[in-house]
Amino acid sequence: MPFYLRKSISAGPFRFNLSNSGVGLSVGVKGLRIGTGPRGHYIQAGRGGLYYRASIGGKPVERQKIAPAPRPTPSHPSQTTQQGRVVMVEVASGDVLCMHDSSVAELVADLNAKQARLPLGPLLGLSTLALGLLAMFAGTAQGSVLPAVGASAVLAALPAWGIGIWLDQSLRRSVLFYNLDDEAKAKFERVTKEFDVLTSCKGKWHIESGGKVTDLTTWKRNAGAGHLVNRKDAQLAYSLPKVLKSNVTPPALGLGKCTFYFFPEVIIVQSGGKFGAVGYGDLEVRWQQSRFIETGRPPSDAQVVDHTWEHPNKSGGPDRRFKSNRRLPICLYDTMHLSSRSGVNELAEFSRVGVVERFVAAFRDLPKRPASESLLAIAHSVP
Repeated sequence: MPFYLRKSISAGPFRFNLSNSGVGLSVGVKGLRIGTGPRGHYIQAGRGGLYYRASIGGKPVERQKIAPAPRPTPSHPSQTTQQGRVVMVEVASGDVLCMHDSSVAELVADLNAKQARLPLGPLLGLSTLALGLLAMFAGTAQGSVLPAVGASAVLAALPAWGIGIWLDQSLRRSVLFYNLDDEAKAKFERVTKEFDVLTSCKGKWHIESGGKVTDLTTWKRNAGAGHLVNRKDAQLAYSLPKVLKSNVTPPALGLGKCTFYFFPEVIIVQSGGKFGAVGYGDLEVRWQQSRFIETGRPPSDAQVVDHTWEHPNKSGGPDRRFKSNRRLPICLYDTMHLSSRSGVNELAEFSRVGVVERFVAAFRDLPKRPASESLLAIAHSVP
């Protein structure tokens, strides 16, 4: 996906516009918009970056301090399950609220606040529908106008839902602008190119749990594998959380319950309806090549390095006691482990070797400075 910085962002009736002098805001509909620019009264400079709050005339609006939610202590309780005779250890991250980066603490707090707000779309739509149906059933007296009013309300339920969704575009959205210099832009573009290589892998998996095989019977029943793993497809795409608008659409890596959004200078982590953040300097990434026995057809780009049997004997040959004993390929894959002291703990696997090392090298080369130095504007809320 080619990387570029958008110059404007729409959030409901509001439009944010990026120029060389800063961020401007306008409000209205097509053909009629009221706006103000970076030299208007609402500009306010914050420490480490510029923070904008719109104000049409009058005194500048004071920027609200959004207190971050209390952070629970990160912990890594090892959840285990029994799969036959193998003890499977879950590989999963801790509470996402433990994951924080001080340079974007206000943004993360605002994302959590926006996520917690009740959506107006369903609220207005269902309320209008309920009132309409109530009026229709209540207006049974002859000559009553309630049935007609109720029918009109029922017909208005869908438009009310749409209006609520339109309002949610501003009330339930944080707006984030990046202004990257040429060096930072080029380095982040390299990250996106290496992410494209990851995405192009035919096999992309999230390892949910794993366990060591310790007895001969289980070893024979599992093609001579030394370890068993449970895995599901990983999700790789360019996307943003629903509650965030930005002029950068970052690479997003979905591993189980967590989605990691790789922004130019920080990783935003989402798990369900909660958000956290991890700095690139705080994220530890280890990778290695691993041999995996495929019981089905291997991905077309996989490197097959050996074969084994579905039911081997002690010497590694086929066990003749089994009438059905297929020859299975052993593939060489790239395994990536993401971890941090704040609770990140995820394991992924890719069908091509060498791709993880290049992706990690790309984001390790990003400029090492606080994220707030590259954030041009964080519009925490729209007036």
